[in-house]
Amino acid sequence: MKGKVVERCFDEIQNIVSEMDYVLVDVEYKKQHSGMVLEIIIDKEGGVNINDCEAVSRALDKPLDDIDPTNGAPYSLNVSSMGLDRPIVTDYQFGKYCEKEIEVKFYETQKPYNKKNLVGVLKAWDDESITLSIEDNTNINLPRKIIAQIVPVIKV
Repeated sequence: MKGKVVERCFDEIQNIVSEMDYVLVDVEYKKQHSGMVLEIIIDKEGGVNINDCEAVSRALDKPLDDIDPTNGAPYSLNVSSMGLDRPIVTDYQFGKYCEKEIEVKFYETQKPYNKKNLVGVLKAWDDESITLSIEDNTNINLPRKIIAQIVPVIKV
């Protein structure tokens, strides 16, 4: 059911969000301590603020009620920005962080690096792998199946 809720919501709300000049980055349907949450992640040029999230939330209330993506099961709607530290998972996010520094966290220590994580510049990606330029400008290809998480590097 989780996958169908996400797919149904994404398909139904993508045009609404786009017409408001936002990008629909991702839709998540997950259990939290307060119950099930439908999280809509948006972005736009220049970033998203609380007013943007409120406007999108209001615009989606009725259409989501009409399509009833959870078949009557209660849920909370949460509209949020990508955030600076949100893991990179969608093609949109990969595109946004291409040529930028990211941190790749592995499930286990990787040889020959003897590290459980690597920092480098994202050069390319597809469904199977990512290409990372590491410290000596060497490009390495990393299979996605060995990667636990990819996050942007935040510099202050």
